[in-house]
Amino acid sequence: MSEILQRLPEFLGNHPILSVAFFGLLFAVIASEAGRLFRGYKEVTPAELTKLINTENALVVDVSSQADFEKGHITGSRHVAMSQFDPENKELAKVKERPVAVVCRNGQTSAGAAARLVKAGFTKVHTLGGGTGAWVAADLPLVKGKK
Repeated sequence: MSEILQRLPEFLGNHPILSVAFFGLLFAVIASEAGRLFRGYKEVTPAELTKLINTENALVVDVSSQADFEKGHITGSRHVAMSQFDPENKELAKVKERPVAVVCRNGQTSAGAAARLVKAGFTKVHTLGGGTGAWVAADLPLVKGKK
């Protein structure tokens, strides 16, 4: 181990591009993990979401487009278009203490909605990692149609 530490300055001097790339990637990973830790909501798997729905009566809000929602959504989820998503809505305000899971088609859009819920004072906010695609990949059913 001590030999590696003795040769490290020589390696860094001989390979500046690799060194900068390594430290850049290291910083990016640390920043990403720190952001995940302090963002205020948790990303869950399909199994964890099923448990939340069954044991804690979680409200599932689907922020997919209307067309994607009609193609398939989680049973009991409520559709709210991202353009109309308002965490201050009086219906949402009634469930501030209940777990709320935000879902979208691929898991990207739901993060923005979840952040807005946390900012509005919701304490138990979750997103489905991978969206409804992960739900289907876990062999869980989707309901088609408007409701």
